[in-house]
Amino acid sequence: VGCQQAGCALLGGETAEMPGFYPAGEYDLAGFCVGLVERERLLDGHLVGPGDKILGLASSGLHSNGFSLVRKIVETAQVDLHSPFPGQKMTVGEVLLTPTRIYVKSVLAFLRSDLPLHGLAHITGGGLLENVPRILRPGLCAQIERGSWQAPPVFGWLQELGQLEQRVLDETFNQGLGMVAIVPAATAAASVAFFEEQGVPGAVIGTVVPGETGVKLV
Repeated sequence: VGCQQAGCALLGGETAEMPGFYPAGEYDLAGFCVGLVERERLLDGHLVGPGDKILGLASSGLHSNGFSLVRKIVETAQVDLHSPFPGQKMTVGEVLLTPTRIYVKSVLAFLRSDLPLHGLAHITGGGLLENVPRILRPGLCAQIERGSWQAPPVFGWLQELGQLEQRVLDETFNQGLGMVAIVPAATAAASVAFFEEQGVPGAVIGTVVPGETGVKLV
């Protein structure tokens, strides 16, 4: 289903460490993505500059990251996966396993539009802190404002249940943002509107500023 949503073919696999999931001596083959792009259309971060706005595109939930920690929290707290998730009609298991939002078609539509795109970061393992810096040139910092987007309640639920420090949460989960786009300030509002028309909610979550390369959550 994921391949159909992305319009791609499954060709091969990669390795991943998943403590506590596979029995001793067992392994799994997983998919990876290969893309083709003309050199002049590469999004390598060279267009990103001070004053650019940072857009956060909503995730559907945990996506596929942090599950070693999720399983540990669920096991330690002895959570019944079939019990109702607080405030929702779904069970805890259904919320934790909500399918990952696939952004391929909405991003390709954006690239075909007249709106400029300076950078794009998929927020996977490592969260905002580790993935956004990949598209920042030296001397640029992503200043992101907490509270500028609404995260799904599963993240707060896990933090409370596991008594997690904020830093652990930030370094492990996507925090409700599965993709980050960097665009000129002048087209930020139009860019958010475009993605929402594509069925992907988004918000302006910060600004690119001069500084030490990385992410500053304020």
